[in-house]
Amino acid sequence: MRRGVIAHSLLVLSFTLASCDGLSRNSQPSSANPDELRLVWNDAAARQLREAIDRRAAHGLDGIRFTVEGTPDSSDGQEGLTRSALHYAAALAQGATDPNKVFSIYTVPRPAPDLRVGLAKALADGDVAKWLESLAPQDDSYRKLSAAYLTLRKAGGAGAAVIPPPPEPLKPGASDPRIPAIKRQLRASDYLERTDPSERYDPITARAVQLMQADYGIEPDGVIGTETLEILNLSDAEKARAIGVAMERMRWLERNPPATRIDVNLASARLTYWRDGKVADTRRVVVGAPETETPQLGSPIYRLVANPTWTVPRSIQTKEIEGKGAAYLRRNNMTWKDGWIVQQSGPKNSLGLVKFDMKNDHQIYLHDTPAKQLFGEVQRQRSHGCVRVEDAVGFAEMLARDEGITDQWQRARATGKESFVSLPREIPVRLFYQTVLFDDAGAPQVRADPYGWNDRVATALGYQSSKSYRLRPSNSDVGP
Repeated sequence: MRRGVIAHSLLVLSFTLASCDGLSRNSQPSSANPDELRLVWNDAAARQLREAIDRRAAHGLDGIRFTVEGTPDSSDGQEGLTRSALHYAAALAQGATDPNKVFSIYTVPRPAPDLRVGLAKALADGDVAKWLESLAPQDDSYRKLSAAYLTLRKAGGAGAAVIPPPPEPLKPGASDPRIPAIKRQLRASDYLERTDPSERYDPITARAVQLMQADYGIEPDGVIGTETLEILNLSDAEKARAIGVAMERMRWLERNPPATRIDVNLASARLTYWRDGKVADTRRVVVGAPETETPQLGSPIYRLVANPTWTVPRSIQTKEIEGKGAAYLRRNNMTWKDGWIVQQSGPKNSLGLVKFDMKNDHQIYLHDTPAKQLFGEVQRQRSHGCVRVEDAVGFAEMLARDEGITDQWQRARATGKESFVSLPREIPVRLFYQTVLFDDAGAPQVRADPYGWNDRVATALGYQSSKSYRLRPSNSDVGP
């Protein structure tokens, strides 16, 4: 499996974040009675709080107004300072926005620190500033995003375009000083495998531009006009906005995720398998199309299914299959059973040869697929919501080996019939959404926002609206 720039980016953005005071995956509210906690403010602590809030741009939170209420010289002032500190602390520890309010579905595990206990200790120790700073993610990727955000913000305003617009559209075969910058952005967006400093608009670059144009519903002629250039060309303000949203999404995630887990980034359609705290595998996936998005879930795999059958969901059955007639059903090995269309096991089955059963209320799971060609697409948001895994059979074999159930799995596959193999322990899966990855040099790269989900978070964080181009991927099929 190729482990190029995106695999590295997923490794960096897989959020194995260092633990810090008051934050852990298993953190529970303290048994201490909040009324018994001594939250005593003095002038020095109040000053530290104000200074920390003044530095909130380092966390991309400068679009939100955090007020510091009161002074230490009265009981009302003491309570006001506590409210202000807990408000800002929650933004750093769990995010300034609640993903459960921004999205209709969000079940990825979040941090659950006892902030009041943490604040009491910080006040007793006389170091409110250090405690507040410890609440944000502590890993290198968050720090790099913070540094990039501050640099972009210093530029002020919308910022100059990285790639100045040409007086005339750039056509394949032309030479132009803007071409190297265009190549770099195509590389960052995964449309080019590699770049060179040549100013010639060569056939390989033209093909990459055509692929991108097709994904965004533009005539795929390879001509770089105003619309194509706007997709490639982000202003400083747009980059800062995307990076600010990326930091917020990181704050939503638990700081000590399970050492063995599967992470799926829906925005980049990539899977990362972590085993005992190390990356064991990365591979491409196909996720939900923009009109049938895969939700952001925390949901474990509890068993492998060999030679699965597929009971077609009612929505797909009604809209896409019922009207195709009996001949279509026969060709695709489908039958009616108790009012449902069921596709039998076999290579034509839409679930392929393996399904990874997950526990959730949304009928979302990982699976194989006969539509292997979709893994070659750059934008792989093309399913009805489930996650199709590249070389899913090989991935199932890897999990079976690591979990010590290879013999049971091989016997199940050999039956040729739908068979179930339970995992000795559930493997947590996180389906999250992140549009900022890192290149080989560790620099943040802003990628496509295929679902337009960044807009909701950006608005909640106080950023100005931004013109965005939505993906219009085609070639989806009836599979889940």
